[in-house]
Amino acid sequence: MTTLKTILWDVDGTLADTERDGHRVAFNRAFEEAGLERRWDETCYGGLLKVTGGKERIRFDIANGTMPALSDTDIADLHARKTACYQALIAEGRIPLRPGVRRLLEEARAAGIVQGVATTTTPAALDALIEHTLGKEWFDIFAVLAAGDIVPAKKPAPDIYTYAMKQIGADPASTLAMEDSENGALSAQAAGIRCLVTVNGYTAQHNFDGADLVVSELGDNDAIRILHNPQQLQDLSQVRLSHLQQLF
Repeated sequence: MTTLKTILWDVDGTLADTERDGHRVAFNRAFEEAGLERRWDETCYGGLLKVTGGKERIRFDIANGTMPALSDTDIADLHARKTACYQALIAEGRIPLRPGVRRLLEEARAAGIVQGVATTTTPAALDALIEHTLGKEWFDIFAVLAAGDIVPAKKPAPDIYTYAMKQIGADPASTLAMEDSENGALSAQAAGIRCLVTVNGYTAQHNFDGADLVVSELGDNDAIRILHNPQQLQDLSQVRLSHLQQLF
């Protein structure tokens, strides 16, 4: 009988609602510092989230003619500055964990579940989020921190999940991905692992037909909304480790 042994967490939009008030704001600060007139408002940035990866979003904007042409070096420098701005926002306490995240992390830790991270965000941005929201001890608790350009193809390609599982010797049949977006869910499915989705304002309308469970949030005190529950799990006032185990 297959049981849950490993949980791999996405970061942006899953651990924390980082996109609208974090990455978007940081991009705009970096654009301003670089003397660029371009700004990404909330609607624009929501569309850009269909493109996975910060440097890739800049290139997409350039290709659309809404941002001046930049060299690969300029794009890398701009993205590095954006990452620094993002780290500052986290250090200011502007980007807390989403409801229920710490509770579920601690439940899984107490049960001996191996946990790791599989994300397209940069290692520097990931490190800042872990340090300022979870605490430095989580650098040792997470068995793998797979982030950024460590694999050539980003989500929805399965590469980041395949890489993370290989690093810790995880079996796909006993691994669960925690995601927030369609591209993330497709990545997990392509890697052959189960997927729980906790949506946010940018991803609520995505297609999650192949996911094993889709909820509005993991939940702390308020009741959550169940958006897709193919296995008909019961008593989902908040997502607990027992619910994750029932997906296997």
